[in-house]
Amino acid sequence: MTLFIFTGDMLVMLFMVVVVVWVFWKSSDDTIKKSAEIPLKDEVREDEHAV
Repeated sequence: MTLFIFTGDMLVMLFMVVVVVWVFWKSSDDTIKKSAEIPLKDEVREDEHAV
């Protein structure tokens, strides 16, 4: 049973890696750069919204 669960987990991980690689190859450089900047630009500071 443990081998069955482990094999399933490895197949799911392989699928996720293949999806990421496929999206990376199909996307333009601008799209990849914009996507990489999303986590860096999601912070909202208190002083920026002061009235």
